[in-house]
Amino acid sequence: MAPQTTTSIAQHLRSTLDGRFRDAKNHTREWLGQDQFRPHYTPNTVLARAKVLEQMKLIAAAGIPDEGFRKEHGGTGDVGAAITMIEMLAMSDLSLMVKAGVQWGLFGGAVENLGTERHHDPYVKKVISLELRGCFAMTETGHGSDVQSLETTATYDAETEEFIVNSPTPSARKDYIGGAAETATVAAVFAQLITTENGEQVNHGVHCVLVPIRDEEGNDLPGVTTTDCHYKGGLPGVDNGRIMFDHVRVPRVNLLNKYGDVAADGTYSSPVENPNRRFFTMIGTLIRGRVTVGGSAGNAARVALDIATRYALERRQFTAPDDEGEVLIMDYLVHQRRLFPLIARSYALQFAQNELVSKCHDMQTSDFPDAEEQRELESRAAGLKAANTWHASKAIQEAREACGGAGYMAENRLIALRADTDVFTTFEGDNHVLTQLVAKELLTAYADDIKSMSPVDWVRFAANTVGERVLKRTAAEKIMQTIVDTRQDSEEEGSLFNRGTQVNMFEEREEYLLSSVARRLQGKSKEMSAFDAFNAVQDHVLHAASAHIDRIVLEAFVAGIDSCENPEARELLDIVCDLYALSVIEEDKAWYIEHGYLSTGRAKAVTRGINDRCRALRPHARELVDGFGIPEPLRYAEMLHPENLSD
Repeated sequence: MAPQTTTSIAQHLRSTLDGRFRDAKNHTREWLGQDQFRPHYTPNTVLARAKVLEQMKLIAAAGIPDEGFRKEHGGTGDVGAAITMIEMLAMSDLSLMVKAGVQWGLFGGAVENLGTERHHDPYVKKVISLELRGCFAMTETGHGSDVQSLETTATYDAETEEFIVNSPTPSARKDYIGGAAETATVAAVFAQLITTENGEQVNHGVHCVLVPIRDEEGNDLPGVTTTDCHYKGGLPGVDNGRIMFDHVRVPRVNLLNKYGDVAADGTYSSPVENPNRRFFTMIGTLIRGRVTVGGSAGNAARVALDIATRYALERRQFTAPDDEGEVLIMDYLVHQRRLFPLIARSYALQFAQNELVSKCHDMQTSDFPDAEEQRELESRAAGLKAANTWHASKAIQEAREACGGAGYMAENRLIALRADTDVFTTFEGDNHVLTQLVAKELLTAYADDIKSMSPVDWVRFAANTVGERVLKRTAAEKIMQTIVDTRQDSEEEGSLFNRGTQVNMFEEREEYLLSSVARRLQGKSKEMSAFDAFNAVQDHVLHAASAHIDRIVLEAFVAGIDSCENPEARELLDIVCDLYALSVIEEDKAWYIEHGYLSTGRAKAVTRGINDRCRALRPHARELVDGFGIPEPLRYAEMLHPENLSD
């Protein structure tokens, strides 16, 4: 397909969608346009890993990782730009994005955010330059989501001033660890920290210790056994591996000690007295990885939808009556229905991701971050990671199917995107667990002590605070209030297309679901154990959290439209936003009808409204995907070239 000129409207769409960190995105687009970053399908793990390592060296040499580290440690301190750049690597190769995220986000982030000067000075600059290659050894065979129950131990020996790192059971094996199979020489190991007090062993909970795992020749160090995970469902360029420790001794100073330290004599101290709060504070500092995974999935989804849309604008099928030519498949309403709602959701999620990255940047560059804001950030990151990764799985699969047999060819990129993003719904937090985390925060109204509550305590708290929660809008408050004030609360189907009415429908669904799940918890906790009470309403909890995520995404879209300066682009974004809102309502149509928010007549109007908006967007299909801002080399697919369609 010949290159198309980008219209002025598309340029404004892209600028608006890029948001606050558009300069970082444009800079990243430039260097991702180099030949070395052209997408490649290389299922051979040896070749794929070698390719990714060479790309990592190019990124390091270009100074790209500097953005993610503080100035005093050798970086530039631009957290938002760092997140943005790693997210955009997904457009080139998701293996590269994961490797970069592990090295500079997870491993480097652990050293900088959990360590102190004694770690910053000798390690950070080497992490940035790739002189020191690390891995993030948290997940174990027996425990993934439940990090507090990890089995690996780091027991302090006061006589030698060393920690003894050990895998006491087979299920304590560190599993699926990116970089552990080949490239990493040091692991940031999360383990139960044990000291001896008055002759008794005391467990201070999970802490992070730096443990060398292999020498410069790539050989395992004494007491360390690494194995290769080899072929996976995707991500062939990531050398995932497993690690077992057999009483490996490391110096006392290898403990990353910002939130918990052990003196030479074995005395433990921490600036955070409550053990649960200490754990969640530590984990909260590593939130950047979860933010990045969600954003990267969103980028992968946009690449797939871009390719599928351009294919639909070239591919013809069946002859129309009274017409000698065949019909473009994009002219069929059913095809529009397949792609346009997903494109609309991609826009919506990107606006929400922009707000999340911006909030993360502000929090992590603040000298005095607010604890409540930090909790809200963690909840938002969890919710949008789930929303983005589930959307990627759905969108990429639909894009593949929409391209027929051509979509199944490796040369057209879609199968690699599908395979590589599959695990995104699971790592950096299982999506169902993360969605429950969102509900937990909402039901407890950001209670100050929530992080130190057990699930049982949480259920009791939630059951006793019914009705106390006040809806907190996440986008610009004035914009949202003005829009809600202009809603049209009528039974006429036209009111469904009023933005204030749509926002109100999202808000009321969220409020109803949250209050009703709290009432159910209150009732059930009187007749059964707290665990059984929560277990009995888990489906309701997930529904409430999903409704909240949908609402903050819609609010972000509304705020995004408000930031668009071009009237024509703004008008187009309004239609896209309509399509997103109506699609969400249609997906949960049964709930809206059951609870009296939609009559059957208005429910049918939702479907008609979606069809109308798909038809309205048809002339702008190319502009919509041009607005994604994917560099030409990164959306390359063989099927998009006419010579490959001739037979």
